[in-house]
Amino acid sequence: MNTKIKKRFVAGAKCPKCQAKDSIVLFKENGIETIECTDCDYREQQTDDKVAKKATGDVIGVFKPD
Repeated sequence: MNTKIKKRFVAGAKCPKCQAKDSIVLFKENGIETIECTDCDYREQQTDDKVAKKATGDVIGVFKPD
């Protein structure tokens, strides 16, 4: 069974590597939140622990797409 992964563009996001704007897509791969640049080979995966450590200030809620 081949399941298609839903990828969503992050409006206004800038790639940390190539600085391209509106080129970042967000998706879940094997239950791990992943961001990827469509212009270069930048890719970063974040577990829930990493996300919690990076968060600063008060968190109102965490968006978990289906």
